[in-house]
Amino acid sequence: MILYLHGFRSSPRSFKATLLAEAVRARGLGDEWRCPQLPASPSHALALTNGLIEHAFPLGTAQTEHRLVLIGSSLGGYYATCLARRWNCRAILLNPVIHAARDLATQVGEHLPFHGGNAFTFRPEYVDELAAMAVAPPAHPARYFLLAATGDEVLDWREMAEWFRGCRQHIIDGGDHGLSDFANYLPEVLEFATAPA
Repeated sequence: MILYLHGFRSSPRSFKATLLAEAVRARGLGDEWRCPQLPASPSHALALTNGLIEHAFPLGTAQTEHRLVLIGSSLGGYYATCLARRWNCRAILLNPVIHAARDLATQVGEHLPFHGGNAFTFRPEYVDELAAMAVAPPAHPARYFLLAATGDEVLDWREMAEWFRGCRQHIIDGGDHGLSDFANYLPEVLEFATAPA
């Protein structure tokens, strides 16, 4: 299973999610693709994704180590990092949030999603939920691939590079938080996602 986790205010209709879904289907792996709409509550988002994984892999981590790949963008990268530690699987992080409780504390309030839909409220208790799910840097660096842009206008790429030190990394010179040139890096992302574990 390839499980994509979108970022804050984003959705399965994002540019990167759509591009990845099309590429995965073109490789005959459409049945492996999952990209849920994540709820605003971080604990509910993790409950949803853990439920998808548990349903797909009833034998637990004995299966996930070789057959589950997480791809997370921004806040979804934070979730992917937390989930990868629990499920002992590979994770691809696209400009991921590293210190979620700190960075998302500034986002408490009402927001409109980027791709349409109803406004939602990011509540103060959600910051506590992010803090509670924090994990240490990766214990198994070979399972992680970081794609980070030095031109990220939202997050500091140096924090990403430091957190994932020892992991495979592609640091883009320039770029932006949304990775608007993501198509250029799609082959590298898919190579890591589909390589034998």
